[in-house]
Amino acid sequence: MATVLNHLIELLPRGDRLKFLSICEEVQLLLEDVLCLPGDATPYVYFPIDGFISLVATTDGRPALEVGMVGCEGMVGAHVALGVLTAPLRAVVQGPGSSWRISSKAFQSELAASKAFQRVMDRYVCVLMAQLTTSAACLRFHEIGPRLARWLLMSQDRAHSDSFRMTHEFLAYMLGVRRVGVTAAAVVLQQNGLIEYTRGDLRVLDRAGLEAAACGCYASDRKGYADLLE
Repeated sequence: MATVLNHLIELLPRGDRLKFLSICEEVQLLLEDVLCLPGDATPYVYFPIDGFISLVATTDGRPALEVGMVGCEGMVGAHVALGVLTAPLRAVVQGPGSSWRISSKAFQSELAASKAFQRVMDRYVCVLMAQLTTSAACLRFHEIGPRLARWLLMSQDRAHSDSFRMTHEFLAYMLGVRRVGVTAAAVVLQQNGLIEYTRGDLRVLDRAGLEAAACGCYASDRKGYADLLE
């Protein structure tokens, strides 16, 4: 069996953890795979190991906007823990990798049988709600540059690497801005020696500098997670 490498599962008592993993399957998440769609039933929930997923909102046919991100710190399908099988958001793989997968029905059964699992999920749902709220406020009040720095830090955290693939078009799509705005913000980060970006290949050169350039939402999200789940 592969190393767990999903923090929510690792928080479970050993017996609960082994029982849960025995009914999960490890799957590979491919770039741009869609794991769920708004209004559709949710057949599976996912606990990423080294892939990461964007939670995307769409309204009235407008371009989609990322409102959350999930990696090995969380799960995709948290609404199922609340007894809701209809997905509220689109979940699309942003960083390929592996993940534990379990059917929603089996997940709910395991959740009902383990108070420890229920406590972990209650806390994670609270963290996810805070992240969604922070994303909304960040979009409204913060400039593109600090938002881009925050987004790159969040991606680096989940990619477990200083380098990853990222196009300006995709960044604009995720941040809900025009490509020209993302390009200008990325140029500033490059000129300051914080990142290196060439033909879709992005590398973080100065992690501390990028944290200083990011808006306070990044630190707030990390603190919220640490307070409840670390």
